[in-house]
Amino acid sequence: MALEARIRELGSRHQSLKDAIRDEMRRPASDDIRLKELKRQKLRLKEEMEALRGKMH
Repeated sequence: MALEARIRELGSRHQSLKDAIRDEMRRPASDDIRLKELKRQKLRLKEEMEALRGKMH
């Protein structure tokens, strides 16, 4: 159960980052450095979620 809760938490954070990336890209003068960092964070969360899902099976 703890793994499932952690995956849900990471999924929520992943969605928040996805929204932040979308919002940043919509800005007229988007910050490329900020976009790279947001995408890097999103990828780390995705990798962690996949690793945890692997432990569940």
